[in-house]
Amino acid sequence: MTRSLAVRRPATRSWLPLTLALLLVATAIAYPLTDGGTRDAVSWTIVLLGSGVSVSHAALSRGLRTGLGVLGLVAAVAVLVEALGLATGFPYGEYTYSDALGPTLLGVPFLVPLAWLLMAWPSWVLAARLVPRSRPLRIGVAAYLFAAWDVVLDPQMVQAGYWRWAHPEPGLPGIDTVPLTNLAGWLLAGLVLMTLLDLLVERTARPGPPAIGDVAPLLTLGWMTLGGALAHAGWLDLPGSAVWGVLLALPVLVAVVRRERSRRR
Repeated sequence: MTRSLAVRRPATRSWLPLTLALLLVATAIAYPLTDGGTRDAVSWTIVLLGSGVSVSHAALSRGLRTGLGVLGLVAAVAVLVEALGLATGFPYGEYTYSDALGPTLLGVPFLVPLAWLLMAWPSWVLAARLVPRSRPLRIGVAAYLFAAWDVVLDPQMVQAGYWRWAHPEPGLPGIDTVPLTNLAGWLLAGLVLMTLLDLLVERTARPGPPAIGDVAPLLTLGWMTLGGALAHAGWLDLPGSAVWGVLLALPVLVAVVRRERSRRR
């Protein structure tokens, strides 16, 4: 009986990441309807809510050690990679942040590692569902998801004046503010991060299946990509990144449908 209660107790707290995810969606809907300082506040709120989804879900589903490990690992890798990028131009290309993002560490605004955290855990969670038995494929899928999200995000952040590239071309067709080197850099950074994240979960997660479901991180991932593409097409005048967001999401959606059908057989 004691063991049964211990297993069920985290499930009673599954409302926390889901509530944060729903608040994130509501706040993200407000983003294209605001401007100026209000939009800056909305951006911070989205990132804080999303990072809260990731940490709380990791802790409740796999255990506190995993939740704290995800927070520390993603933040450390984000700061190191972004600081390297600012100093050398590798792996993203030469870019600079604006002062609108607030305090920094090694030149990297605090908002940036939180944004990594917002999407890193959901990307890994979906990859783990799609490819549970192959670590190399799981890491590759997670890195793809992580980079695809950035294809939607970066044009929006450049438009908002949060950062810019010294040499934004050549870029993906329809996106003239973000270079292809940025996509290559995100794929490389994603492979490194997801490898470390996969090892972290393996070594710190409590035994057995996850204690709660994955609705919250999957909702976060879906809305930040497809919802972001919708906002780009309808309100932010960024049709190029909207199209790319949908195109990059299509193979993932097909894989999700096929996976769910195979599980039901």
